[in-house]
Amino acid sequence: MADHPLVEMRGIEKHFGSVIALSGVDLSVDRGQVLCLLGDNGAGKSTLIKTLSGVHRPTRGEMWVDGKRADFSSPRDALDAGIATVYQDLAMIPLMSITRNFFMGREPTRGVWPLRYFDFGEADRVAREEMHRIGIDVRDPNQAVGTLSGGERQCVAIARAVYFGAKVLILDEPTSALGVRQTSMVLKYVSMVRQKGLGVVFITHNVRHAHAVGDKFTVLNRGRTLGTFERGEADLDELQNLMAGGLELQELSADLGGTV
Repeated sequence: MADHPLVEMRGIEKHFGSVIALSGVDLSVDRGQVLCLLGDNGAGKSTLIKTLSGVHRPTRGEMWVDGKRADFSSPRDALDAGIATVYQDLAMIPLMSITRNFFMGREPTRGVWPLRYFDFGEADRVAREEMHRIGIDVRDPNQAVGTLSGGERQCVAIARAVYFGAKVLILDEPTSALGVRQTSMVLKYVSMVRQKGLGVVFITHNVRHAHAVGDKFTVLNRGRTLGTFERGEADLDELQNLMAGGLELQELSADLGGTV
């Protein structure tokens, strides 16, 4: 196994004019590891992930992918380096089929130019097999993806990224709008992805969901890293307190006689 992280960010800063969105953030992800990026709204999670996925270029700091310095100027650069992002809105078209969404922009074709055409048979077969591999029985891959549950749609997006060769999978609040059963489905699949040797960055403000699958936890607050903890180094309450402001929350609780 390589002795360097799969992805590493060192001293990342991101400025938008006079606004400092990130201030010296560090994180690293190893192969077969789930890093949970924790923080409340406004903590800087989205800006950090957009920087890692090539949407933003850092103002200062360094990024390394598989031991090599990385300088992404677009999301395509990040994809080419093996970093795939599954955003909260999934970027799917509900009225299009599972197959069409699975292969959007990467359609398998047959024939010779200018008579090449979409190979529906091969695409349907792959979509059905990949979904079955994660425990979802798709009888008709031509059914609209909008007919699937929220958890199933999350799994389609994740399976698509894995199939097309992602080394690092960034999941942006994948369980935020899901019920208990659908959340369990997604968390189970995250564990399966880790077993394949991928690195996973799981962004969430739900400490319990993070604790269910996480190997390492990095807490952000106002664009700064408050700490990184291996599993077992910090319990649920400690992580929750850091996310909520830590010392500030404790001081407020003391002022109110311990009622917070």
